[in-house]
Amino acid sequence: MSNTKSSTIPQLLADRLIRGRAAVNLLLVIGASAIIAIAAQIAIPIPFSPVPLTLQPLAVILVGAALGSTRGAAAAALYLFEGFSGLPVFAQGHGGPVWMFAATAGYLYSYPLAAWIAGWMSERGWGNSIVRALAGMTAAMAVIYAGGWSWLAVLSGPQAAFTLGVAPFVIADAIKIAIGAAILPYARTLVDRLTA
Repeated sequence: MSNTKSSTIPQLLADRLIRGRAAVNLLLVIGASAIIAIAAQIAIPIPFSPVPLTLQPLAVILVGAALGSTRGAAAAALYLFEGFSGLPVFAQGHGGPVWMFAATAGYLYSYPLAAWIAGWMSERGWGNSIVRALAGMTAAMAVIYAGGWSWLAVLSGPQAAFTLGVAPFVIADAIKIAIGAAILPYARTLVDRLTA
């Protein structure tokens, strides 16, 4: 039961890592974390809130739904690592360990789980129609809201957290979810081509 084809370790590494799925997956995760970072820079400060209106949530749920649960969560986790290590990838060019405890930290911490949920639902067919994609992305957005609200509630109380961190964003996030659901088929087609 021996393999008739003899391979050296460098050949195996070249075949399985460089030209194989590992390299493609790694590049997809790195590229997706860059998409989240770029989306974070599209930010509108809200005068009465410590939380700016950004395209981060759209990027996080779209990355999760397009890449799938594992790669989507990995991309969001990589994004957090980049920001917490000092790269200016968070909203408005912020970065560094201080953001691990800032008012927006709850939103940031929720991103890997939200991406995972969007990907998990997409892997189970929730991205196959606009209506189902809307439902899956809404569930992922609810995770982001829960993370952000709970962190703000510790800092400012439950009612103030809702007023500062949830209410001002509901309409804009509903629009982002609709945009994400419309873009999702194209994003999944691109990912499928890259991983084929």
